[in-house]
Amino acid sequence: MKRLLCVLLLTASVFVLSPAGQAQSFVLDLPRQSQHAVLSQRIGITDITINYHRPLVGGRKVWGGLVPYGQVWRAGANENTTIQFADDVTIEGQPLPKGTYGLHMIPGENEWTVIFSKNHTSWGSFTYKPDEDALRVKVKPQPSESHEALTYDFDDVKPDAATVTLRWEKLAVPFKVNVNTNELVQASLKNQLRGLAQYTWMGGDEAANFLLASKVGLDEALRYEDLSLQNEVRFDNLMTKSQILDAMGKKDEATTTRNEALAKANALQMHGYARGLQAQGKQAEAFEVFRNNAKKNPNDWVVHVGMSRMYSAQGDFAAASKEMQTAIASAPEAQKPPLQGLAKRLEAKEDINK
Repeated sequence: MKRLLCVLLLTASVFVLSPAGQAQSFVLDLPRQSQHAVLSQRIGITDITINYHRPLVGGRKVWGGLVPYGQVWRAGANENTTIQFADDVTIEGQPLPKGTYGLHMIPGENEWTVIFSKNHTSWGSFTYKPDEDALRVKVKPQPSESHEALTYDFDDVKPDAATVTLRWEKLAVPFKVNVNTNELVQASLKNQLRGLAQYTWMGGDEAANFLLASKVGLDEALRYEDLSLQNEVRFDNLMTKSQILDAMGKKDEATTTRNEALAKANALQMHGYARGLQAQGKQAEAFEVFRNNAKKNPNDWVVHVGMSRMYSAQGDFAAASKEMQTAIASAPEAQKPPLQGLAKRLEAKEDINK
């Protein structure tokens, strides 16, 4: 009898009823009323992960009712809602070191407090302690379309920022996360290029291209490009080096390196370079490359496409059409349909560069 009583007491202690009356276990793996969700987003090279449970509205008054104003709330259900940052970030402009944090909130009718607690292993907010706060920020709630289940989203994602938004019932609570992507990538590249990537031309070239596109660390970009060239001298890395030198204001060196690159270029690479010049509005320079490509690779189909584009831009549609037909005759089968489309535009005396 005593043993049976102990079993009954134990059973009673490990099951609770959810607000909907559904039994939930702290011991067994059973369905929960507030289901588990994990949401991740990469900003630059920084991963952010939110681990939470999703309570349902279920016809209840949520704000100022189920979730009282002015009290610390677990920002979800069941165990702590947690948020993990793989690198240092700023939240609403305030610094927060990398790590995993318990995410709590204090709701208000006009202003909310978002709390990042160093303690992320608790059950809900019942044992929350303010002296364990890593950061608190104030944010403004916003109206939202109705959400039956509590939801977290990453909105307005950019290369160095995103807005984390809690949505539930008809309310949204956003807070902005910023990451110093350029600084983090520069530090990461130094480590990556100490590994196998340092022995390929692509490793240094990709690193240099990133820094060039980001307009940061040009001296470092030049060193990476030289590392690439030590492994293999190609059109690709010579052209990147010329662009870095140009960005550094070293015009003569840039021109010399660009000419070296074009001397190594195949027909398709020269054509692509000329098209890039056209996109920049540098028509005269593009025409010169198209003509040089025709001298260097007279029998390549893509050369005739380039010459067709040059004549089209000059308004000589008869010569442009002739070059395009020559290109179509020798082009790979997969390329013929788009070229035929260009040919029709030329017949209609339409500039195919627009």
